Amino acid sequence: MKTRTALASLLLASIGASVGDSAGASNLLDSLKSQAGNYAMPAMGGNTVGNAAGVLQYCVKNNYLGGDAASIKDKLLAKVTGQPQQQTGFANGAKGLLQGDGKSIDLKSVSGKVKTKACDYVLKNAKSLI
Repeated sequence: MKTRTALASLLLASIGASVGDSAGASNLLDSLKSQAGNYAMPAMGGNTVGNAAGVLQYCVKNNYLGGDAASIKDKLLAKVTGQPQQQTGFANGAKGLLQGDGKSIDLKSVSGKVKTKACDYVLKNAKSLI
């Protein structure tokens, strides 16, 4: 929570407002804190390999990622074959559901910018899971 408040304050400062300026600034701060909480990316690790592969498939299919994303997805998918929990994670990811550490983001319900950032986040972290 402290990090979100600091982030919101930094964002307010960058647009020339301060937390104490007015009720409008306070409302903006609350809105920013809420949005930051809504789009905090789930942590990725060994137990999310299947989901990461599925999300990469979703991102490539919907043109949010290109380049080596498909080959990274294939390498991750090779690690999950035959593991039911990982296969379920893959199926959910392929539908656009990013999951990890008890959190999830439904990519179908967020803006294009958030989708792009989420896809980039998964790709970056997926490389370390190979």
